[in-house]
Order: sequence, then structure tokens, then C-alpha cells
Amino acid sequence: MPWSWRYEGADGSPVSGPAEAFSSQADAESWIGQIWRELAASGVASVILVEDDRVEYRMGLQPAAE
Repeated sequence: MPWSWRYEGADGSPVSGPAEAFSSQADAESWIGQIWRELAASGVASVILVEDDRVEYRMGLQPAAE
């Protein structure tokens, strides 16, 4: 079962991003941990982790306010 990410802009609408597929949830999460800053800089506000068509979870990419 492949894992992948969907990308959303600040208004919640879908935006384009890398079309990567991963063999495990851990691989997908490791990858997003390395690239999230680049995605945020390109306008991606949140990502959705998907296994096949099932949504696992959604998370924002904005750093926590200090």
C-alpha cells in the first residue's frame, strides 16, 4: 500500500507539490521532515498523509509561534 502526500494552500485548496510515493508511513514522514521548509516557502500551508485513498492525518507546515 503506497503512502503519499497531498498539498494545500493557505485557503485549503489543493496546490501542486512533489509526486513522491513511499513504501511505509515512516519513510513518508522522514521525507516530509527533510523537505517541509521548502514546501512552506513555495506556498504549501499544510500536507495530508494518504495511504492509497485513506487519509491518515493532516498537518500544518507553519512553524510554531515563539
